[in-house]
Amino acid sequence: MSEFRKTQNYEHGEGLVPLAPLDVTSAGSLLELTEQMSRTAFGGRQLGEAVDVLHAMVADPGCFVVGTFSGAMTVAKQGLMLCEMIDRGMLNAVVSTGALMAHGLVEALGMTHFKYDGRQDDATLFEKGYDRVYDTLELEQNLDDSEKIVREALGGLDRSAPLSSAAILRQIGKFLATKYPNHRSILRSAYEKNVPVYVPAFTDSELGLDFSLMSLRDRREGRTPLRFDAFMDLEDYTAHVCEQESLGIFTIGGGVPRNWAQQVGPYLDIMEKRIGLRIGKVQRFRYGVRICPEPVHWGGLSGCTYSEGVSWGKFVPAKEGGRFAEVMCDATIGWPIVLGATLEKMKREDKHAHFAGPPPRRP
Repeated sequence: MSEFRKTQNYEHGEGLVPLAPLDVTSAGSLLELTEQMSRTAFGGRQLGEAVDVLHAMVADPGCFVVGTFSGAMTVAKQGLMLCEMIDRGMLNAVVSTGALMAHGLVEALGMTHFKYDGRQDDATLFEKGYDRVYDTLELEQNLDDSEKIVREALGGLDRSAPLSSAAILRQIGKFLATKYPNHRSILRSAYEKNVPVYVPAFTDSELGLDFSLMSLRDRREGRTPLRFDAFMDLEDYTAHVCEQESLGIFTIGGGVPRNWAQQVGPYLDIMEKRIGLRIGKVQRFRYGVRICPEPVHWGGLSGCTYSEGVSWGKFVPAKEGGRFAEVMCDATIGWPIVLGATLEKMKREDKHAHFAGPPPRRP
């Protein structure tokens, strides 16, 4: 080995960062474990680095954090983590699938999901009124009962103007806060913390079907039906984003919620470029954490890397201060660890000094 090679090796030239063996016996907490994991490799390093980025994101008082959620997270009993993030001011807006919010409503009303027995036949499940979501069962009766609640919650709304998904879900959250004050739930937390919840593919959900049934009933009984306008969500979300000092995004899974939230930069770009309209600062996400098992080579947006998103003008490049972490992992494994360790870190590093809470929101 040449003298040059020896020097580079011993002095860690080129900014190399040394790794360290993982010693689980010395880790006295979840945070200490993830800190050690960040100095290892593969998925463990990804998980540890995600804690650092999420903490930096929520500790930045000027950062408006958008949480995007897909997959059957509420059926999988992960909903309280979303409540926790909202209640602690870690999320300033939520973008979700409608299914996730619909099954979360089932939980909010005190109803139950069940473990699926692999010996059960799906045709028999259908006949008995059970809907299967991978390894979990939802009772069709749960959905019938929650539809009645949706109808009651929305019954008094003004029918002279169309509604956005955010307005619909805010009204349901208000109803839950009033009628079910002892049941912790996502929409109740969002209502109480003034966090808008957007469902871009609202009609692709049980909630969308419930809304449609309300309109059909109204027409049949001679009443003016409630109307829905998806573009109101886009305009409201864009207006929120334009007012912020910086942006962060926390993503579980991918799909429509992830891309809809991220497209705001290109949307503002083409708005000015194609029609000469500028409504505020063209925003790029400065922070990002994604927990999703889908690899890039499948070609779906769920597997799109943050570096690829830079080419679309969605993210601040790393060389300009962008901080991103991508965890290739089942969210029911990765999310509890990342969130639990981040909460420990917030507490350890004096949350009053380092976590000033969310930036102001528009009324």
